[in-house]
Amino acid sequence: MTTENPAELAILVFTAITLVGIFVILKLTKDKTKKVSTLRIFIQIVAVVAVFMGLILGPFGDPRWLPLGIAPRDRLLGSSLLGYQFPDGLSVPILACYYPNGRTVTCAIWQIQAYIYPNWNAMRGYAVFYSTTGLEKLAIVFGSIIVMALVLGRFFCGWLCPLGLYMDLMIRIRKVFGRRHLSVSKKTNTALGQLRYVIIALFLILSVIFSSYAIFGTELIPGTVPGGPYGNDVGIVGAINEPFCLFCPMRPLCVLIESGLGYMDFSYVTKLTYNLHAPLYSVGFYLTSINLAVLVSVTILALAYRRFWCRICPLGGLTALFSTFTPFKQIALTRLHKDEEKCTKCGVCKRVCPTQVTEVYDNKGGDVTVSGCMLCFRCVEMCPYKDTLKVKIAGKTIFKSRNWLEPSKSD
Repeated sequence: MTTENPAELAILVFTAITLVGIFVILKLTKDKTKKVSTLRIFIQIVAVVAVFMGLILGPFGDPRWLPLGIAPRDRLLGSSLLGYQFPDGLSVPILACYYPNGRTVTCAIWQIQAYIYPNWNAMRGYAVFYSTTGLEKLAIVFGSIIVMALVLGRFFCGWLCPLGLYMDLMIRIRKVFGRRHLSVSKKTNTALGQLRYVIIALFLILSVIFSSYAIFGTELIPGTVPGGPYGNDVGIVGAINEPFCLFCPMRPLCVLIESGLGYMDFSYVTKLTYNLHAPLYSVGFYLTSINLAVLVSVTILALAYRRFWCRICPLGGLTALFSTFTPFKQIALTRLHKDEEKCTKCGVCKRVCPTQVTEVYDNKGGDVTVSGCMLCFRCVEMCPYKDTLKVKIAGKTIFKSRNWLEPSKSD
């Protein structure tokens, strides 16, 4: 079979490399305590490429975004969902930053904020046109996230999120220098997990306040009345349309990486200032001083504490909400199962968990999937007792613990 379409050829080559890589890892990795971990890091790298596929497939040099750079923003997926036009890309529960990367797939947190303010009932968004109301757009986003969470839970966090890969790279860098990771107390770790929902509540409340005129007909903050080229007046509120995005470390990370690769013109990025009334944000529209400070802080913390950001990530919390809490937990398809009779309380699962989940160790048998679990499968991989821990999808076991302390007959 031949194809004259460069994009189709790139996808075929990419798919072939991915399949070959998975096969080689599964067949050639002999160490049972590293096979899944090696596969996971490979899948994470593949996922980053797939998420930002537009950086490979093009089209490049779109005149709408010059002189910003050649990074394309119109390799669109999910343009029509359930009969509704959806021009911002497919909602996926991973931090796929819209600002530098566009709409291959789009971070649901950005969409939720933007569809409340400034695009509640706007016909035009960021270089796109809408045919749906704010409620319809939000229904599509939440519907997509709920379905994905019910099917795979926080698997997206453990295996597919680009910032998750960055966190894991920090772990590997720390290990290169022979430094042990630090741990927080169980009480502190629980508080960090609860912070995710505080963050969700804050950005939702702020977005609704900003959009009060569009939703309720009453302007609570000056500068939020619809108008201007992008649906909002000039003013500080016009500069912080999506409040969480000002703090998200994924945004500067993407900008810095793409600038380094030549997809974005960094000198022009820094010229896109918000406005004179918001000095804290004056580094640029795509890169803010707050974003940079958060990225530096998260990087330092990730070098000390495994997967630190993932413990407070609101998108991970949103995915957990729709997969590990009632009533969603009762119908979630992906679960971590424990056989209490085979568990010896050795504590390995508790020690190897990158987010310090202790419930797998503490809880009795059955479904031990909790909101802090990213389904990275590390506890299953390291459990030294056969069939004690299992990962199940729709009741079918796809991976289970093995007695790696003793060599198998095939070794």
